[in-house]
Amino acid sequence: MSVVRRCSRTACRQPAVVTLTYVYADSTAVLGPLAAYAEPHCYDLCATHAERLTAPRGWEVVRLPAESSGAGPGSDDLEALADAVREAARPPAAESPVGQGVETNRRGHLRVVKSEARRHDQPHETREPPESPSGHPPARPGRES
Repeated sequence: MSVVRRCSRTACRQPAVVTLTYVYADSTAVLGPLAAYAEPHCYDLCATHAERLTAPRGWEVVRLPAESSGAGPGSDDLEALADAVREAARPPAAESPVGQGVETNRRGHLRVVKSEARRHDQPHETREPPESPSGHPPARPGRES
């Protein structure tokens, strides 16, 4: 016995032909082939509602071509597409932090960390503590001299 999935729109009894998925991070609505399984975060739509679908201002609608494999749902590529859109929107991974140290000693919750040797082609940055007009180092915040 084959159960026909219906359109998700209220009061619509037409059979579903496409699946709508929202990618909120990218402000994108993806309208593609009917997913193999009904999922709670996807919406199945009939041909009429799929044709009339609009997105809010600032959102993009991506319409994938329907598979022409005959009756029944096609392959579930919609989730893979949504994942690909999320991956493309993700910011590039930052390079590994510079100056990672190696733990050399430990006493209780305190650790002695030795930094890696600096390469000769890297400039060495030195910072002098700021001095007050009187020539003395500034007082720590919250303390008055």
